[in-house]
Amino acid sequence: MAAPAVAKPKFTETFIDNKRKDDIRMANIAAAQSVADAVRTSLGPKGMDKMISTSSGEVIITNDGATILNKMEVLQPAAKFLVELSKSQDVVAGDGTTTVVVIAGALLKASLTLLSAGIHPTVVSDALNKASIKAVEVLSAMAIPVELSDRDSLVKSASTSLNSKVVSQYSSLLAPLAVDAVLSVVDPAKPDLVDLKDIKIVKKLGGTVDDTELVKGLVFDKKVSHAAGGLTRMENAKIGVIQFQISPPKTDIEQSIVVSDYTQMDRILKEERNYILGMIKKIKATGCNVLLIQKSILRDAVTDLSLHYLAKAKILVIKDVERDEIEFITKTLNCLPISNIEHFRAEKLGYADLVEEVSLGDGGKIVKITGIKDIGRTTSVLVRGSNHLVLDEAERSLHDALCVVRCLVNKKFLIAGGGAPEIELSRQLGAWAKVLQGMEGYCTKAFAEALEVIPYTLAENAGLNPITIVTELRNRHAQGEINAGINVRKGQITNIMDENVVQPLLVSTSAIALATECVRMILKIDDIVTVR
Repeated sequence: MAAPAVAKPKFTETFIDNKRKDDIRMANIAAAQSVADAVRTSLGPKGMDKMISTSSGEVIITNDGATILNKMEVLQPAAKFLVELSKSQDVVAGDGTTTVVVIAGALLKASLTLLSAGIHPTVVSDALNKASIKAVEVLSAMAIPVELSDRDSLVKSASTSLNSKVVSQYSSLLAPLAVDAVLSVVDPAKPDLVDLKDIKIVKKLGGTVDDTELVKGLVFDKKVSHAAGGLTRMENAKIGVIQFQISPPKTDIEQSIVVSDYTQMDRILKEERNYILGMIKKIKATGCNVLLIQKSILRDAVTDLSLHYLAKAKILVIKDVERDEIEFITKTLNCLPISNIEHFRAEKLGYADLVEEVSLGDGGKIVKITGIKDIGRTTSVLVRGSNHLVLDEAERSLHDALCVVRCLVNKKFLIAGGGAPEIELSRQLGAWAKVLQGMEGYCTKAFAEALEVIPYTLAENAGLNPITIVTELRNRHAQGEINAGINVRKGQITNIMDENVVQPLLVSTSAIALATECVRMILKIDDIVTVR
């Protein structure tokens, strides 16, 4: 960058005063940076956790960038971008939500230096765009293809994702569990579409995370209805999912019936009994012996009387099934929901070998449906934990691990973790910047340096000396060791691939693409107009 020899006056004449525009830009960048610094310490396997206390008095302990930012009350409009940024990373890749915010923070810091050197924001923004496209190419070039049949690689990448979480000591259990769960819902016809809604995570307090298990079938964290000696176990079950009420009908409008003598009252009660018995006979006639009854708003879905008759008819009842669970249940059981007693036919039932109420060691009970015939492509995970904080965090971590496996199913490439790809990017972009002319090269070099924030932060959070580590890391990459990364357990630099620290390509590429997009947006803003 050759500086012009003639010293110009500092302020060139412009038609407008740009002071305010610069101030707004600085304020935006400062606000966004402070958000990025808030989550920086929770990056990596040795990252710290955040304890979030909400206004309602709820306490959340988490390490997940998206959760932290989601719960933070961010008022400054530009800082809200970063919250949205981690949300979109959560949607695209599911993991790397902290990484993406930290990268955005570093890029903003680099942009600030460039802007204060007098480079125009649009130039910075365009250079950043080119650099990000180049970065994605570089990452794709160093990726290793992986097959879905190669279960080990999938487990490795899932456990890398779990290592930075609170439940990292259980990664040997949760990682294979996540891989099996995703692989069991992959549809061979459409292999790149994995819907995580097909994996139902049921949380049950009690036990430890060790007791978490994968259930081929359905799990409800409810009890079976025990009224009037109801059954708790049923083999060769024929299951009906009903959305109507087995209770005496009510009038549609609020009105009262005046009963003047006892004979009329008896007649009403007798009618009620006959009505319910009629319904139950129709249900029993199809051979159905397990009923899942949807919660009802209008009136009781079941009354004591109907439960009594159902128990006599030897039908096991699970009541209060949530409305939004119905779709999952019918998909799993391969049956149809029945919305009217007249439509109750045998072909709408689902079949299973066993429906039983399992009591867990600590007094809690769950209902399991196993051995389902023609099971749909769904699976359930029963997560256990000693308190609510651990339970919620285990669920979030499991979700991240599931997302990582889903990424690999979508885009079957792995890259090394541990800061290796970022340093490699930094090195290659730095070399590329020397080829570019003018401002672009200058800007690209600044962005290349900004990417070193990831290995720097990893080392810092692990309590190592960041400068020594990053310098040594650069040196190893310059000698051509592409996969050299920071091994936080040993506190030194090793080949990260041998240590099984791997991550899906999609996580890194989307992190860089989304972070640059967000930074470009913040750079382009030069005024905030409040509308009352």
